[in-house]
Amino acid sequence: MRSATGVWRWRRNPLRRATDLAEAWVALVAALLLVTAAPVVGWIAGSLADASLRQSARTQAESRHQVTATVLRDAPPAKASTYDPESAARDKGRAVVARWTAADGSKHTGRISTALPDPRPGETLTLWTDDRGRPAGRPLDAETAQVHAVLAGVVGAFACAGVIESARRLITWRLLRRRYARLDRAWAVVGPDWGRAGAGS
Repeated sequence: MRSATGVWRWRRNPLRRATDLAEAWVALVAALLLVTAAPVVGWIAGSLADASLRQSARTQAESRHQVTATVLRDAPPAKASTYDPESAARDKGRAVVARWTAADGSKHTGRISTALPDPRPGETLTLWTDDRGRPAGRPLDAETAQVHAVLAGVVGAFACAGVIESARRLITWRLLRRRYARLDRAWAVVGPDWGRAGAGS
């Protein structure tokens, strides 16, 4: 029975107002959009994100190379300078000075971070570098790209649903304001005579 509480808005009866019918149509349209548009928007957002992330993963896989670096010594404390988010994310762990040979054969020496608990001179570690032999982050893999694409699709669907529900609430609020305005106008006409004997004669 509770599921049919709003059916009276569709039926012809003297109590039904124009705003009641408009509110029912708004609710129906919003429900249809939630069922159809939100999934479509989520699918489109996920597909676009998936294509972009796969392209980014391919580009990173082509431009980044895994090399072996040899620890030379502990690195001195870094100087306080402007914050670089990319280098900060890369420098997690213990910093050492190491030497490595890039994919193009060039020799490099520089400061890198390692997950080794106690790196000693002569120890080797794996390092990702770009085409110029500079330290770089691990390339994006296909599984991570897919997870990010799914999350983008879910966020897109929920964002669309939020916009639809916000629009429904806004329209309903405006209809309610219009309903109250009409009631105020009607009361302004009838109110002064309310309860007076013979007012309706």
